[in-house]
Amino acid sequence: MSTWHSWSVRTRLTLIACAVMALICCAVSVSALIGVRDLAYNYNTNRVVRAVLKTVHLVKRDTIYGVIPDQDVTGIQVIRPDGSVAASTANLYGKPPMAVFLPDESIVRADQLVCDSPDFPDSCMIVVAFRVYQPDGDWIIYAADPTVPWYVDPQLLAALIGGTLLVLTITGYGASWTIGRALSSVDAISAELASITASDLGHRVPVPKFRDEVRRMAETVNGTLDRLEQAVEQQRRFASDASHDLRSPLTAMRAEVEGALLHPEDADWPSTGEALLGSLDRLQALVTDLLQVARLDARAPGRTDPIDLGRLADTEANRRRRRVNVLTSLQPRVIVRGDRLRLARLITNLIDNAERHAASEISIRVSDSDDTAVLEVVDDGAGIAPDKRDLVFQRFTRLDAARSRDSGGTGLGLAIARQIAETHHGTLTIEDSNRGARFVLRIPIAR
Repeated sequence: MSTWHSWSVRTRLTLIACAVMALICCAVSVSALIGVRDLAYNYNTNRVVRAVLKTVHLVKRDTIYGVIPDQDVTGIQVIRPDGSVAASTANLYGKPPMAVFLPDESIVRADQLVCDSPDFPDSCMIVVAFRVYQPDGDWIIYAADPTVPWYVDPQLLAALIGGTLLVLTITGYGASWTIGRALSSVDAISAELASITASDLGHRVPVPKFRDEVRRMAETVNGTLDRLEQAVEQQRRFASDASHDLRSPLTAMRAEVEGALLHPEDADWPSTGEALLGSLDRLQALVTDLLQVARLDARAPGRTDPIDLGRLADTEANRRRRRVNVLTSLQPRVIVRGDRLRLARLITNLIDNAERHAASEISIRVSDSDDTAVLEVVDDGAGIAPDKRDLVFQRFTRLDAARSRDSGGTGLGLAIARQIAETHHGTLTIEDSNRGARFVLRIPIAR
């Protein structure tokens, strides 16, 4: 099917190239014919005029009688002032005047194209009328010669047709070869793409050696395949980590229940219930985060309400009692546009993360800078090494024990926070701090 499609495209493009070249050749041929015919017409007319001038010389010398010597034109007649024919070439001897038009009184010459005249039936002639001033009146000399046909000359027409066919042949062959070479690369790319499956994303399309559009397309496809392979690999790791984290609380709950059922009379059921509730809380938090990740991955649009970022941060910081001191410095009237629930989730995730890893206090600051709203959440914990700062935003990333998700998080909070920031056209980064970790959110201010 690919070969047939390639051949069909190749044929269509070749025919289009030939059609365009045929139009160009026709335009050039017509222009050449018009130009050559004008030159031939002027040359023929001048030749007739030269014959007339020779005849004028004979009239002026009064040496013209009866038959005019051959002047290398088809026919010449000399007309007296009374309209009678004084002399003519042999082929017009004894015939009436070949034409009746006269030059204007102010000029001595007039040209006219005469077709199907009695003297020259079934043909068109260039007829030149020349006025000769004589003592007894104005004499008129008519000279005629066949006009130039539209094709000028059969050899010229054959040369133009032959040249056009030769150019079309070269164009067709060249276009077919060029298009075939280009489409061979496209066919190779298509074949390689067709062989790629979800389980085998390691293939890459061949890159042509010529630096053209097909090469750029192949490089773009390979770049897309690289990103796709990375995304699929990340998705696989995510699925693996998610399944592991979902199994952990389920395994813990199963172990609690099975242990209690082995010796029900000795089991501490209130303690077992509390352990089950803890595992259920962790399972519920993990499922909630997974659903949030799925919604963000689906690019579901959020609301765009005006939100006072400082007031929202104050609300989330005081939503419940914290195990550490919370210091706030919140600039009023820092307004951004976004989804209140998503931004609240972002701020809560940052505060909860800071609380888990803080030694004694966390600080929350909101300010504006250069049309940008800035939210900072800083803890006084162990901090994060510069080479690990991007890793913490990856899903289910494990760092050292002090900042592992096992200390209360699901491993998705910071990844969700960064995704929410990006959906609001902002950024979430970790920046330098004297102590602990300093998370900085930047979002455009509403205008």
